[in-house]
Amino acid sequence: MTEPVRLAKRVAELRACSRREAEQIITGGWVRVAGIVVEEPQFRVADEAIDIDPLADAGQAEPVTLLLHKPAGYAMIPDAGGLAAECLRLDRLWAEDHSGKRPLKLHFARLTPCLPLETAASGLVVYSQDWKVVRKLTEDAAMVENEMVAEVAGELDAAGLQRLNQGVKFNGKVPLALKVSWQNETHLRVALKGAQPGQVVHLCESVGLRVVSLRRIRLGSVPLGKLPVGQWRYLRAGERF
Repeated sequence: MTEPVRLAKRVAELRACSRREAEQIITGGWVRVAGIVVEEPQFRVADEAIDIDPLADAGQAEPVTLLLHKPAGYAMIPDAGGLAAECLRLDRLWAEDHSGKRPLKLHFARLTPCLPLETAASGLVVYSQDWKVVRKLTEDAAMVENEMVAEVAGELDAAGLQRLNQGVKFNGKVPLALKVSWQNETHLRVALKGAQPGQVVHLCESVGLRVVSLRRIRLGSVPLGKLPVGQWRYLRAGERF
């Protein structure tokens, strides 16, 4: 029986490529051991059949962007025991994801959380490996419109709604673009550019309303849609914030 060796070493021999290229091919999900996809270069193999997809390309591991329906009560940080560990897992991929992407373990590495949402709020949040998306949602965040739905308690007269639409200073600045309207008698829809954590709550409290719950339903042109709470999907080709 052959002495077990690292899968990366065996793939490098079979492909006549460098160990680094072999590792990229493995983490890209192109290799099967005894018929099962293995994504760990350090996986030990002996006499098992190793199949490498003919289309395998070490350079095809494109960065991805994940859209998550954040549950209320989770902090938006990529720590070992918080939101990322609980929700950003292969088994939480939405069954109706139509991106056409093959889910890989490497898609959960080096993710940057973008446009943070307060811990008490729920709704659409973004984690990305793509520097273009990260730049759009950080350096250009002031130009990205957030649409939120706030469940509120309290009374608001007609003049109060007008005051909300005129904008309320937050962290020393008045929103550049703001639109507030009633979704129904207990829920306000708030659309504003460059939203910051705590801003919608502050806006409502300025006119005597208490926020019971808060949910982000859109970022730029990307909606939350029917994505279930605690599940995620890939940003599809052609979708833009």
